[in-house]
Amino acid sequence: MPRPVALITGPTSGLGEGFARRYAADGYDLVLVAPEADELQRVADKLHQAHGVAGDVLVADLADPEGRAAVARRLADGVQVLVNNAGIGIAGEFWTIDPALLQTQLDVNVTAVMHLTRAALPAMLRAGAGTVINIGSIAGLLPERGSTYSASKAWVVSFSEGLSSGLAGTGVSVHALCPGYMHTNFHRRAGITMSSMPSFMWLNIDDVVDQCLSQATKGTVVIVPGLQYKVLTTGGRMLPRAITRRLTKICGQGQGRT
Repeated sequence: MPRPVALITGPTSGLGEGFARRYAADGYDLVLVAPEADELQRVADKLHQAHGVAGDVLVADLADPEGRAAVARRLADGVQVLVNNAGIGIAGEFWTIDPALLQTQLDVNVTAVMHLTRAALPAMLRAGAGTVINIGSIAGLLPERGSTYSASKAWVVSFSEGLSSGLAGTGVSVHALCPGYMHTNFHRRAGITMSSMPSFMWLNIDDVVDQCLSQATKGTVVIVPGLQYKVLTTGGRMLPRAITRRLTKICGQGQGRT
């Protein structure tokens, strides 16, 4: 029988590569999406050698409408899992950033998630089964951790929650994974220095993936890995937002990014 297929955006490093490793180990063939052809092929070859699965590479820039359309066409053919992992963070204050770069961030973090999810759902609904995992962030659950980035991740959470309600009873599930800090290339690419972050705030990528898939199986829609972040986000919801903003400004390094 043919293997199930997982399409993962941003799989060349970090959390995206962690999802690719896990789904390959679980016997899924992969469709890997990113703008970097060489890096995509490296990951595909490595996972094929380790697990014998097929790793198709789809070179596409999700900030570009044509790139999103190419991925949407592949999703329309049917996959069992979609992981919307690609995302962009930007160092610097909002009023100093080139508007074109801000638009690129919005296109990748929000527009691509919406378009690709929309493309994947019809085939999943016809099959009566499917999983969409949208990568949010605790930045989407707490205020003052970067303006446009936090807003984009809050959109991901709200979108996933609303869509999950609409899909109830169909066999198709949508989840928002909201991790905290992980050792990935994300902050380096964004130009954000994280050297002062205490060690207990860092999460292991494979642990985050394991917790995500375990909670998704149980039907959890908004998934927050790590006890420290569960406490932080729960406390943030209970406290007045003015106090939460003050605390995250002190502890979350919310300045100097957007």
